[in-house]
Amino acid sequence: GSVMPAAAREAIQDRYCLQGRKWGYPGNCQFSTYNQCMATASGTDAYCGINPTYAFAQQRRGQNYRERY
Repeated sequence: GSVMPAAAREAIQDRYCLQGRKWGYPGNCQFSTYNQCMATASGTDAYCGINPTYAFAQQRRGQNYRERY
């Protein structure tokens, strides 16, 4: 197999989730951009939110950084 550089992994991480009654929580988290997610949600009762896995990872990285410096 091939090894993917960290920058490429970050770029394809599924940051946004299509959420709503049909999708539940966290929802369908296959969207790399908010605009992609909103285009899919258009005309439905769904909406888009940040993927909680991504949000909590960002929060943890921030806390670790502040604790070290």
